[in-house]
Amino acid sequence: MKAHDGMYIGGTWRPAAGTDTIEVVNPADEQVIGRVPAGTAEDIDAAVIAARAALPGWAATPPAERGAIIGALRDALAARREEIAETVTAELGAPPPLAQRVHADLPVTVAGSYAELAAGHAFEEKVGNSTVHHEPVGVVGAITPWNYPLHQIVAKVAPALAAGCTVVLKPAEDTPLVAQLFAEAVHDAGVPAGVFNLVTGLGPVAGQALAEHDGVDLISFTGSTAVGRRIAATAGAAIKKVALELGGKSANVILPSADLAKAVSVGVANVMSNSGQTCSAWTRMLVHTSRYDEAVELAAQAAAKYGDRIGPLVNAKQQARVRGYIEKGVAEGARLIAGGPESPREHGYFVSPTVFADVTPEMTIAQEEIFGPVLSILRYEDEADALRIANGTVYGLAGAVWAGDESEAVAFARRMDTGQVDINGGRFNPRAPFGGYKQSGVGRELGAHGLAEYLQTKSLQF
Repeated sequence: MKAHDGMYIGGTWRPAAGTDTIEVVNPADEQVIGRVPAGTAEDIDAAVIAARAALPGWAATPPAERGAIIGALRDALAARREEIAETVTAELGAPPPLAQRVHADLPVTVAGSYAELAAGHAFEEKVGNSTVHHEPVGVVGAITPWNYPLHQIVAKVAPALAAGCTVVLKPAEDTPLVAQLFAEAVHDAGVPAGVFNLVTGLGPVAGQALAEHDGVDLISFTGSTAVGRRIAATAGAAIKKVALELGGKSANVILPSADLAKAVSVGVANVMSNSGQTCSAWTRMLVHTSRYDEAVELAAQAAAKYGDRIGPLVNAKQQARVRGYIEKGVAEGARLIAGGPESPREHGYFVSPTVFADVTPEMTIAQEEIFGPVLSILRYEDEADALRIANGTVYGLAGAVWAGDESEAVAFARRMDTGQVDINGGRFNPRAPFGGYKQSGVGRELGAHGLAEYLQTKSLQF
């Protein structure tokens, strides 16, 4: 049991303004493993005041010095690798290998990339008779999700600090323990007081207070499109900048010339990773009609291997939501070839790895983000039909294309309305921009493009 009774504000741990707490539950066995304070608008206000007070000094700190401090933060996170992985396994349910490789190691890599970018980025440039300055936008309100809790924190906080901004973080209430480990790493790294502040709490209370606060210059939010709309509306009323990374319904397009066995195997693995709780997961597999039956058989075989290899969903509400989508798929006529709505275990918020065949583009499971280990396989007649289906949702976050010839895959990918496309299983690049088209969001994360979200532009003419 990990019990925390304070917020990290102004460089110290201080008592919360209220007495309410949030229980942290292990989704694998439904046991309470920790408690954190349920922050209030008063806590948010204190954190914003601290961030505003620290802003002038941090913004004036030379970029190379900011980079060195972010480098120290990277090292502090690396030193906590085992504890971070254990914590994510406990509060999210991620299997230990995934917790170590993705949830603990990836944030270290991302922090390291911003240590280098801060020192090497061109914060000033000449354009004719003008000098263009790129300056910190100000105080950032960061609201992060539970599915990749530490990665999403680092993907917001590291570029904000590199840009010279100060930050108030409100992490997801389901996974707040790793956020407190992050605050400890920030402290050990020597980040100046007030530059980073942590307030745990519920979204409708602490999150809303942060989004509405007049002292916040930018809201960076990752989560559902529905909540993103509300945050955008709130920010719009104040003419406040937003960066939104929202939902996805990504297409995995397998062209006839592709290595079908590899494309299907990797595609199933992509959907099952992190128990399907990935906004960029390729949850729609598009296969040419001539190879459709073979792909369905391969997908069923691949899914069967994941029965005991994936963790639970994050909470009971999410489990019920995903099971409801599976039932909806059956009711609308999709053919279940693996898994189903029944829970595979007596305890814990588990859902069986599930694959549907004979899915048509208008079905609910082909249009809405399920956020669980559920794959829909759709058939197409030709490339024009495949493109119509791939682009036929309100989302546009990620995707994949497979073909025997790389240029053929690239030509198709260029026509997809989505922010990131993997060609023939291309590896994830933590320095490449990540973000969406349409209702998948506004702005980009990671690399130089992620840093740019936290900068304001000023032009001086001579």
